[in-house]
Amino acid sequence: MGKKLKAYIISIQTLLESGEDIQNIQALKDELLTEISFWQHERLIHLLVTILFALLTMAVFMVLLFYRELSMLILLVALLSLMIPYIRHYYILENGVQTLYTFYEELTKRQGLIPKSCIPSLTGVKIKKQK
Repeated sequence: MGKKLKAYIISIQTLLESGEDIQNIQALKDELLTEISFWQHERLIHLLVTILFALLTMAVFMVLLFYRELSMLILLVALLSLMIPYIRHYYILENGVQTLYTFYEELTKRQGLIPKSCIPSLTGVKIKKQK
């Protein structure tokens, strides 16, 4: 999922940075809103899963404090090793959706619907090129 989001961000970023006039900005904005809603849903699901794993990890840690069992220690290590990829993936989703918001605002600015001074520029958005 992270690669798909990055590829989509790169395609929109390339289009916006090309400096060419976009023929149908409203259609692009509608497509972008649809993508944003999909990624928001994905982000919500991963947030819930991450919270569930964090609570489960804390519960196993509490049990381990009172019952020093090897099986609980193994379970704790397994849960902690799963937490790292979950947090990383959620981080990618969160930053990707925030980047899509910036693109939507840039398109709205190009339509002339809001003043340019109200929207930050894209200079802070940096996405690594896909290999």
